[in-house]
Amino acid sequence: LTLPLLPVLDAANVAMLLLLTVVLVAIRAGRGPAVAATLAGFGALLMSVPHHDFGAGELTWSVTLLVMLAVGWITASLTDSLRGQARAATAREARTRALYEFARELSGVLQTEQVFEITRRFVQRTFDAHAIILVPGPDGRLRYPDPQPGAARVPPMSILDMGAAQWAFDHAAPAGTGTATLPGNSFVYLPLVAPMRTRGVMLLWADHQGRVLVPEQRDLLDAFAALAAIALERVHYVDVAQDALVRMESEKLRNSLLAALSHDLRTPLTSLVGLSESLALSRPALAAEQLSLAHSLRDEAKRMSTLVANLLEMARIESGSVTLNMEWQPVEEVIGSALRACRWQLASRSVETRLAPDLPLVRFDATLMERVLCNLLENACKYTPPGATIAIAADLDGGKLALSVRDTGPGLPPGREEALFEKFARGERESPIPGVGLGLAICRAIIHAHGGSIQARNEDGAVFTILLPLGEPPALPTPEPETAVTP
Repeated sequence: LTLPLLPVLDAANVAMLLLLTVVLVAIRAGRGPAVAATLAGFGALLMSVPHHDFGAGELTWSVTLLVMLAVGWITASLTDSLRGQARAATAREARTRALYEFARELSGVLQTEQVFEITRRFVQRTFDAHAIILVPGPDGRLRYPDPQPGAARVPPMSILDMGAAQWAFDHAAPAGTGTATLPGNSFVYLPLVAPMRTRGVMLLWADHQGRVLVPEQRDLLDAFAALAAIALERVHYVDVAQDALVRMESEKLRNSLLAALSHDLRTPLTSLVGLSESLALSRPALAAEQLSLAHSLRDEAKRMSTLVANLLEMARIESGSVTLNMEWQPVEEVIGSALRACRWQLASRSVETRLAPDLPLVRFDATLMERVLCNLLENACKYTPPGATIAIAADLDGGKLALSVRDTGPGLPPGREEALFEKFARGERESPIPGVGLGLAICRAIIHAHGGSIQARNEDGAVFTILLPLGEPPALPTPEPETAVTP
């Protein structure tokens, strides 16, 4: 197209038009076609232009050829570079959008099955691959996935395949195709590592694994695995929070019920205890059999009153309405008051007290501490035969006061010493001994409120040991010296 312009334009202008053609070819087609266009245009110009029109020798032709080649090559290189950057930016934008959409979908899930389905769908759409998630069971071993509606059928997995998935889960490291571990395996195993623990393994397979193994795609796949792991952990803690809320509401309802029952039962039980004692003291005196029945009625009424008092005390403790009246006082007094309160239960047992001399003052709530000792003494009376020995000891143990109640009964169930302090826990589920298993729970709650601890062990019977912090009692005021009066 430019050669017919030679009669009108000189050779230099035609050469510029050919150079423009080379630039356009380089922008459109790349380096190879640009070099071919340069050689073709230069050859046609060389054959069509008389030699004398350039007015120079071979050097002019050489410079023209080199300039056209250089311009074509540089233009094609810049164009390829820009085209590559554009492709990279487009791919990066696509990966960012896929990651954003995946995170947005996972942000609202509330069930693990939703995490499985969303992950499978996005992996298939983004990587043209299939994916399933293996989660561990209660024993920590990965379970073979159940068939999911709409999901691709899982290829047969051998014991070695499941072993590779378990290895990736245990070591929190990828395995399978494209990794350093089992690269010949047909699957890719990506551990779902969450902030707290590994939540499972993402299993991938595809007809063409090359697209998954591209470094950029592999980074995106790792990001997908991290988001799926975080979603699984969030769903787990949502379930934990819901269970905790249900337990809290159940506990609150139970405490309210216990408090209501206790308040309604205390008055008639108190009346029943008073009436039974009045019946035993009535005149004329009752016959022996009638007196025995009156005493049995009194004992059962007192036992029921104690049970209701424990129910009410536990409800008050659980509701947080208990305020400790902390005062510095000798421990001997609270032991004596507890023995007096339990004298009708301890009537057929012998009680020994072993108190270290010069025990310091201890700061505690006397009423609640008396309740603790009464519960321990009543517990010892329940599980020891008449004539058994119950020992109460108090001594110093480092910087704490050690207060223990020991009996010579059958002891505690082996291995359940700590479980007995739970609410409604008893040594034997089915037992003729009355009680609901609240006494020890109340003891632990009161002792913990005092900043101490309580433990149980077997030692020729049951031994309950209370440790209370000593602290620094206030100094007693020194008496002023008497001044002599001169008569």
